[in-house]
Amino acid sequence: MKIPVIAVFDIGKTNKKLLLFNEYYQVVFEQSRNLAETEDEDGFPCEDLDSLSLFVFDTMRSIFSNTNFDIRAVNFSSYGASLVYLDENGQPLTPLYNYLKPYSDKLLEQFYSNYGGKDEFAYKTASPVLGSLNSGMQLYRIKYERPELLDKIKTVLHLPQYLSSLISGKLYTDITSIGCHTNFWDFSKNEYHQWLIDEDLLDKLAPIAASDEQIKTSFEGHFFDSGIGLHDSSAALIPYLISFTEPFVLISTGTWCISLNPFNASPLTKEELESDCLCYLQYKGTPVKASRLFAGHEHEQEVNRIAEYYGQPKSRFEEMSFDKSLLNLENIELKEEDFSKQDLSVFSSDAEAYHHLILNLIKKQKRSTQLILNGSNVNRIFVDGGFSKNSIYMNLLSFIFPEMEVFAASMAQATAMGTALVVHQSLGDIPLPNDLIELKFYSIK
Repeated sequence: MKIPVIAVFDIGKTNKKLLLFNEYYQVVFEQSRNLAETEDEDGFPCEDLDSLSLFVFDTMRSIFSNTNFDIRAVNFSSYGASLVYLDENGQPLTPLYNYLKPYSDKLLEQFYSNYGGKDEFAYKTASPVLGSLNSGMQLYRIKYERPELLDKIKTVLHLPQYLSSLISGKLYTDITSIGCHTNFWDFSKNEYHQWLIDEDLLDKLAPIAASDEQIKTSFEGHFFDSGIGLHDSSAALIPYLISFTEPFVLISTGTWCISLNPFNASPLTKEELESDCLCYLQYKGTPVKASRLFAGHEHEQEVNRIAEYYGQPKSRFEEMSFDKSLLNLENIELKEEDFSKQDLSVFSSDAEAYHHLILNLIKKQKRSTQLILNGSNVNRIFVDGGFSKNSIYMNLLSFIFPEMEVFAASMAQATAMGTALVVHQSLGDIPLPNDLIELKFYSIK
């Protein structure tokens, strides 16, 4: 008997994945592929849209031919800040420009001088000035640098909705994609920013549909529901929003440690913007205040240094247990330090050095997370990703936030699961499982 499943394409910058979830939101099938990049007309690396489209179509054919599964729905998540420009026939007109591509200082100055200055504009759009990473600026650049191309553009789609349109044929915009530092959304008015109207660009954006919209779709004789796609960071928050009603902050850890507070509706302050805070929009359309810290990257660099100095394999630090005696927590100071300048010879062992590295990261995490805690009634912190499995990190986080309940959270594929959950109805009249997320409580006093 075929297993009813929801299929999710989770498209990262390097890794492209397909996952199948059963009714208990267990991953019953997974396939991944790395696709080679191509270059845009300026020779800058970018996603190869043709290869990505072929990956979607080939994988769809493969899963529908698999007799073990009954595909009830298909949905998509991908990274943000990436726009696809379609002609009147629905075909892409350009490469998928890389959000890391340098932006013209002259054009940037022109834009912000026309629309109230950087500080005022950043306040209204709830995002620091990030150049191409503010994806609306990519569209603005096309208007002024390639006007002949603009004339050919019929519809502008965010990447998740483009992927969905490959299967459903429908062109939509999703609020989570608009809300990820695009410069499109005026958070002070909860609508598109006036600049899109002034520049005569608003009509090129596909109409907004609900994030949990389901489109009756057929693909080569198979019938199923198609979701419209989600921004990946916002999708990863969905299992938590569904599972918990009490206010919480999620620290999603990886190369970047991103603190997300869906329960802080206060506008971003000048200090928060200058500290790299921004707002996302979650799938129900309300703001999520966020801050970020490059902690995973620093951790990797310093673990390499400690391992080399003490002649130990890096794997030793992955399972290292917390030892309170290696730190003088009674006299801790919150002053942050640059651990890369720390003389490792002052430590008696690699374990002591590693504990001090994590303590230094936790001090920075305190500052970063506190930025989005201010003004909200939150008493729970969930941590997912790599650091959630690190007992030293988790114990020290509970120490530095003594007023909080601190939990390590684990689940299979948070982003993909959130993307599947919004089309849950496709599985029929089945209640959501109450054990989507496994929690482990940490507390040291």
